[in-house]
Amino acid sequence: MEKLAPAQTGLKGTIKVPGDKSISHRSVMFAAVARGKTMVENFLPGADCLSTIHCFQQMGVPIERDGTRVVIDGKGWDGLAEPETVLDTGNSGTTTRLMLGLLAGRPFHSVIAGDESIAKRPMQRVTKPLCEMGAHIDGRRGGNFTPLSIRGGALQGIEYRLPVASAQVKSALLLAGLQADGTTIVYEPQPTRDHTERMIRAFGGEVRTEGRTISVRGGTVFHGTEIVVPGDISSAAFFMAAASLVPGSEIVLPDVGLNPTRAGIIDVLKQMGADMEVVETHAPSDGEQTGTLVIRPAALQGVEIGGGLIPRLIDEIPIIALLATQAEGRTVIKDAAELKVKETNRIDTVVRELKKLGAHIEATADGMIIEGPCRLSGGTVESHGDHRIGMMLAVASLVAKDAVCLKGAEAIAVSYPQFFDDLKSVL
Repeated sequence: MEKLAPAQTGLKGTIKVPGDKSISHRSVMFAAVARGKTMVENFLPGADCLSTIHCFQQMGVPIERDGTRVVIDGKGWDGLAEPETVLDTGNSGTTTRLMLGLLAGRPFHSVIAGDESIAKRPMQRVTKPLCEMGAHIDGRRGGNFTPLSIRGGALQGIEYRLPVASAQVKSALLLAGLQADGTTIVYEPQPTRDHTERMIRAFGGEVRTEGRTISVRGGTVFHGTEIVVPGDISSAAFFMAAASLVPGSEIVLPDVGLNPTRAGIIDVLKQMGADMEVVETHAPSDGEQTGTLVIRPAALQGVEIGGGLIPRLIDEIPIIALLATQAEGRTVIKDAAELKVKETNRIDTVVRELKKLGAHIEATADGMIIEGPCRLSGGTVESHGDHRIGMMLAVASLVAKDAVCLKGAEAIAVSYPQFFDDLKSVL
């Protein structure tokens, strides 16, 4: 348990947030099936991404890590060996779902399992289309829950319309399609983060994107390369919120990823009236846009968030809910039912924990309604093993009247191992 005191002065300083979790996962996956060495800089050494590394090591891929630098010696798709034991994906939904797509095309048997949280997260949205492509996947409740057994190989490309906007499902199907006969075409209901498409191109592959239609052909050969992972905007969001809420603050966040499919939090903060600048942007021709963010306090206004904006900020909704408790007026978050199948049911968990601190917040079927501003009280709250809930509650403590005791603070290490050190550095 962490006992967190309210901020006594403004938060000032520069914080280099850790590498992007989504990109760190994908850099290892593509490097493992590429030919030749790949060097990844600014890799996120959080528990989730380390699970991805361990899975590929179990399949015989040489991987060396020195802090945030990772070197992967890929031997191509056929260089993966049948694992001798269960592939443990830990708490990582990204590892679990993307690995299903990758393993569906490999001509051997494998079993994937994670922790108790992963065992509750639906997998049929991935396993169903993969079985349509020719993979043999079985698991609890008809292949909807881990542990999952995969016997892959001999896939055929398909056309598939995603029933929900999910970058994880899209990415799993693209990874399978890259190994299948023919072309695989995925239709998205809303645009989702495109890190997988960018990674395919970075490793020398081809992917076609036309609006919300993405297609790949089988037989792709990847080649080792160098990847520099930008700072994770989902991690930066917590300090963006903290600087916006605590009077007298100014926080600088350099080298943050500004991929348009991920930067919805910036749009929302601007709508709410935040005092934020994006400076020193860098946009490589084939890679991820980055920039430096400077954030200061501002009087915030309630907003309505929904529709196509939701996939661009799905991981930031917990911290947006906190911002809304301090904003003038009503904030409505809708079209976010996907939050129910994250590490926790994030709709119910956010509402329950913020209510403990006195917030005026109610859950709806697909989101929440928050009335602000509301001076938060102190109290005991819990992360429920969800890293983003934990960080949101830690930021809430900065604007509470009394100390906040956070149970399960260790969950934050999943995506931000040095979070509390960085927080103390600006207090």
